[in-house]
Parts: sequence; structure tokens; C-alpha cells
Amino acid sequence: MAGLTLLVWRARRRLQLPAALLAMLAVCGAAQAQSCGTGGGATVCLSAAGSSDNIKLTWTVTGTVTGLQIYRDTDSDATGRTRVAIPAASATTYTDTTPTIGVPYWYWVKFTTSSGGSSSGSATAVRVGAMRSLTSVQLSALMSPGWNLGNSLEAIGGETAWGNPPANQALFTAVKAAGFKTVRIPVSWSQYADANYNISASWMARVKEVVDAARSAGLYVMINVHWDGGWLQPTYAAQSTANARLAKFWTQIATTFQYYDDYLLFAGTNEVMVDGVYTAPTAENIAVQNGFNQVFVNTVRATGGNNASRHLIVQGYNTNIDYTYATNTVPTDSATSRLMMEVHDYDPYNFTLNTSSAIWQWGSIATDTAATETWANESYVDAQFQKMKTRFIDKGVAVILGEYAASQRTEYDAAGKYRQYWDQYITKSAYQHGMVPVYWDNGPTTNHQSGLFNRSTGAQVYPAVITAIVNAAK
Repeated sequence: MAGLTLLVWRARRRLQLPAALLAMLAVCGAAQAQSCGTGGGATVCLSAAGSSDNIKLTWTVTGTVTGLQIYRDTDSDATGRTRVAIPAASATTYTDTTPTIGVPYWYWVKFTTSSGGSSSGSATAVRVGAMRSLTSVQLSALMSPGWNLGNSLEAIGGETAWGNPPANQALFTAVKAAGFKTVRIPVSWSQYADANYNISASWMARVKEVVDAARSAGLYVMINVHWDGGWLQPTYAAQSTANARLAKFWTQIATTFQYYDDYLLFAGTNEVMVDGVYTAPTAENIAVQNGFNQVFVNTVRATGGNNASRHLIVQGYNTNIDYTYATNTVPTDSATSRLMMEVHDYDPYNFTLNTSSAIWQWGSIATDTAATETWANESYVDAQFQKMKTRFIDKGVAVILGEYAASQRTEYDAAGKYRQYWDQYITKSAYQHGMVPVYWDNGPTTNHQSGLFNRSTGAQVYPAVITAIVNAAK
């Protein structure tokens, strides 16, 4: 959830490579045809191959060379290339351990002979992130607790339109240092795309920059297609157009992140529902929304590379636990045991989100029945999460609790006692039932908000709540 009103709570919520180049790079992890250059009576032919640890160069030399130098660049233009090594003149291999995962690099071997200097042809490769042999349930056990970069990259009008500063490295470093292991990054795409759903290169670059910052901090990262203007309507009338846009977006997103390791997860959608309709889904709604999940999985898998086995997150209808338990099926998948289901939890609404209500106490520690909704107590939480465990986790499908938070209510509870207790209990129960709890931080740390960190500096504004959440997932 996010924003200043209920409607906004519902509504919030580096450069893309040319297709031809991406197709070529898709095979760069394997042996590559040599690229040759001749000069001074000698010929040097270079090839490059990427792995999860490095990019290895191999070359052959015909004739006599007196010296070798290795040059590298992030494009195929030799102008501006940088020297990275001076191997022995007799060398025929070089291993570059410094490339950034997922970035294509071009290499040249500059060689000297008695007649002067020349270069081999260029060879290109990508360092490919490692994909471990972990099922979704095994991976999920490493990811708790999580934290949302809410109201930022999904903000309609631009990253800072909802009052948060641009995401930065200091923030992610602080989130990791606080004990969180995962960050969920909601993303809007439609406002940055043209009429044919082509995402702008500048926006893709910004999303990549933020993902890279989170990964540099050591966090697992989830990115999605968030509310995004509400075009994912689960109706037959909207289905064909929505499927096409969803597939177009995920083809571009997945291709951009094709070589990232399994610390990056994709989530197909967010809170899919018929706008304004909060009742149980119809058979039509269920069929179309399950179809969105299938389109997402099929599209990502088709991009190949690490995406053939990447862990993917699909969503239950409106991320409602009861509706998900009753209606959502798991998509078919060409990968084995690499799917997760996502739900959210803001029960009871009058305590967590409705800051106009007089319900401000919760659970067994409540002392005023008039200020409490007793139906959504601890046993209710445990029963809801047990449903997810039985329906999905016990059958090999991990479950992400992608959002949960209780807003600050200082007019009633200056110390935040009940907010902290609810956040702590939800985290603990979710974790104990095998789910990955991902706290919804919307940024602001004032009253009626759910922010925990100073978004500019990363400083902890509510260290007691942060500690309670982190310790509850142990």
C-alpha cells in the first residue's frame, strides 16, 4: 500500500541493449568464433567467454610478436578503450575477474612486432551471474526479512513525485546493515513507455542503477510490474490487450537483466483486481488473472540465459490470502521448482491503514475492546499463514508476504506499542510458517505513515521497530 488516500494506497503502489546485440550476447558464455587482426607479419585471433566468476580471453598467434597488451571497453568502438593488463609476450590466455555481472564487454589484444603495433579483432562476452541449485522454497529460506522501497520507482509522475528522494546506495547499505536480507522494488513502466509499449532507455537505465545499488549492498532484489495505471484489469474485455502489454514489458525487462544471478527475482504483477471491486473474484476474474501469471512466466522463460531458471513470483487475486487460497493455480513452468506465490496482509484494515478510525489497539496486549477489532488477532494471523503453507509451501511453491505494515498512530499510541507488536507478530508468524515477510515502507516517517528509514541518509528513524522485525525473522 502507499499514498495519502485510500485511492492512492490502491493506485501506488542502464541502457537497454538492441535486440540484435542481445541475441549475439546470449551465446557469449560458450565458445566464440575468433576475431583476428594482422600487422607486421603476425596475426592474432581472439575469443572471449564469460562465466559466473570472470571473462576468459584466449588467443592464437601466428608469426612473431614482441609484446602484448589487453584492452577493454563497454562498446565495440576501440576509441576510448582502456588497458587492463600487460601479459607476457608468450601468453595466450588472460582471465578478467573485474567485470560487472550482466554488462557486455569488448576486448582487444594489442600486439607489437619489429614493424610496430597492431590489434586483434574485438571479442565480446558477458560475465554471467551464478544460478544455484536451489528450489524456490530453499531460496526463500535465505531471504527473510524483507523491506519495500515503496512509493519510489512506482510513483506516478516520476520517482520523487510522491515525496521520496531518489533511491541511493547509502539507503540500501543501511537496510542491509539493519538486518534485512531482501528488498522489493515496485516499478511502474507504462508512464515511461511509448504507444507500442517500448520502455525508454533512460528509465530502464535508472531501474538497473537502483537494482545494482541494492545488489551491491548484498540484498536479494525483487522487481515487478506494479499498479502502473491499472491497465491489468482481469476481465475478458481487457485480456488480449493486457496480455500483449504484459508480454512486451517483461520481454524487455527480462532481457535487460538476463545475466543477473539468482539474487534477482521477478514478480509479474501487483494486486490485480477489478478497479473498485473488493469482493470475491468471479470465474472470469480468476481465469484472466491466472492467465496473466502464465503469460509472465512464459515470457520470461523465453528470453533465455539465466531467465530460463530464474525464480519467478506470481500473485494471488488482489494478493488476498483467502482468494488466493481458494482460486489461484500455479502456472505451468519449463523450470522445476522455481515459482513463488505472493500475497499481502493488512488485516485488520481499520488498525493498519485506516488512520481515520478509532481502532488503534491490537492483539492479546489490547486493553480497550472499543479500540480493538478482535476478529483479526494472533490466532487469525496464524491460521491465514497456515493456509499459505498448506496450499503452496508444502507443495514446493514458496510464498512471499510482499507487503504488510501498520501505520503510526501517535494521537493514540505515542510510543508506537501496538504498531510495533503487530509488525513483530506478523513477521514472526510469516517466518515461522515458511513465508518471506517483506515490510511495506512507504518513505515518510511522520504520523499515519509506515516509513522506518531516512530515505536520504539511511538513518534508522524507528530502530525499535526495525529491531523487532529483524529479530522476529530468526
